[in-house]
Amino acid sequence: MSDLHPRIGLYPGTFDPLTNGHLDVIGRATALVEQLVVAVAVNASKQPLMSLEERTDCVREEVEPISQRTGVPIAVVSFGNLLVQCAREHGAGLIVRGLRVVSDYDYEVQMFGMNRRLDAGIETVFLMATERHQFISSRLVKEIAQLGGDISSFVPQRTLGRILQKIG
Repeated sequence: MSDLHPRIGLYPGTFDPLTNGHLDVIGRATALVEQLVVAVAVNASKQPLMSLEERTDCVREEVEPISQRTGVPIAVVSFGNLLVQCAREHGAGLIVRGLRVVSDYDYEVQMFGMNRRLDAGIETVFLMATERHQFISSRLVKEIAQLGGDISSFVPQRTLGRILQKIG
């Protein structure tokens, strides 16, 4: 018998920075699960602007209102191991992934196949970004911010303050 619960979802990402698109997926994922774990990845290969602790704090601050509004508990954790290992550690039988564009799909299908091979007991669901958020990527948001552009419509307010403070 598996210790994984099909109604505990895990939504992983680097969240550097957390965007309104991420929050949209988180909010919509709460309709599918009884509990959601947002897992902030170490992912040093992406050269994050913010530290793991800063990203985790940011996510924690921003998801609290979603949890209160929906009544679904949302835990925020960090991880540096395999995604399926993280899911197992938190009893998640469901991985939630957001898709924005076709190039996301190509990568996510590969990840799905690998994760499925590593643990067939963990299911993956894909949520398409809403049209309002399809074009937002953390990488582009960081680049715009670093070049002095206005990112206020792409990220939540508290996250905006942290980013602006970080880039000076």
